[in-house]
Amino acid sequence: MSTVRHALAGALVGVATIVALVALGLLLVGNPVWFRLTQERAQADAWTGWPMATVTAVTNAVFADVVVGPPDFDQVVDGAAVFTERERSHFRDVRVAVVGFAALTILALALLLLGHRLARGARWFWQGVAGGAVALAGGVMLLGLLSLAAFEQVFEVFHQLLFPEGSYNFDPTTERMVQLFPMQLWFETSIALGVVLVVLAGLTLAICAIRLDRASRREEPRVGGVVPTIRQDVS
Repeated sequence: MSTVRHALAGALVGVATIVALVALGLLLVGNPVWFRLTQERAQADAWTGWPMATVTAVTNAVFADVVVGPPDFDQVVDGAAVFTERERSHFRDVRVAVVGFAALTILALALLLLGHRLARGARWFWQGVAGGAVALAGGVMLLGLLSLAAFEQVFEVFHQLLFPEGSYNFDPTTERMVQLFPMQLWFETSIALGVVLVVLAGLTLAICAIRLDRASRREEPRVGGVVPTIRQDVS
């Protein structure tokens, strides 16, 4: 490839790296096990008036509807529907976002595999991966600082970018969605996700450093097609 093509390919690899690392981070914290821990800390049982076993059962059912489907969100507790139609509509919007990001992740992984195959260990591929990891770590730390100063505002902007206006504001005194998933849960989950992403980016950079060193050794300047050597006659 030419230098320009290397740069463009490296940029695509960097973007794909960011998507892949974010997806891995979401898998590590966006799961029922983590949510059970944070729901206990956020006192979701007190908000809902249900025992934690019921909170967990409803949460697991919601996760199943979001990830596997069908997206009915028709959970029932004590014979009463848990969510209103407006809440179910928002959950369906969440499912659309999740499915869309899953498709994007598959595309990113395909690009990484293709790039790795085409590069055959060349520096441009690992430079692209390293660039993506650095960009992700920097963006996460900047967003983390903003969130610490004004988490609710950042949370609002995030929802404005992903969901229709007015479809995500719920009353925690009456609506189960925000009782099951209180603001404290999202604050702690955001912090955990940020830490996980920075750690993943650091591990990725460590791998890139090793790979780039190997690539540099392979791509040392050659003279006449042969790596120059130093000979010393011993008299």
